[in-house]
Amino acid sequence: MPALAGRETGQIMTTRKRHTPEQVVRKLGLADRMLADGSDVAAVCRELGVSEQSCYRWRTQYGGLKAEDAKRLKELEKQNGTLKRLLAEAELEKAALKELAEGNF
Repeated sequence: MPALAGRETGQIMTTRKRHTPEQVVRKLGLADRMLADGSDVAAVCRELGVSEQSCYRWRTQYGGLKAEDAKRLKELEKQNGTLKRLLAEAELEKAALKELAEGNF
């Protein structure tokens, strides 16, 4: 259920929704078509149901990607995070073993 944002303005805030990379790329394509037809950014964002800030952020993040490219990017970012965590754990273990070998405990 939407909550009222400001009583005097009558604006309604909707609940926050997360979009998948595929949805973002699809909406950006639709936005490009609407902008090419002469719509302004505010009208396009209202039509898509997102804020102007989200549109601009998506444009910088997913600019020229296709839906499958965006999905692959997210998968690679997740895999990269996992690998960084594993490397940090391995380095920590290595440092602990080094201290034990030196007898500094």
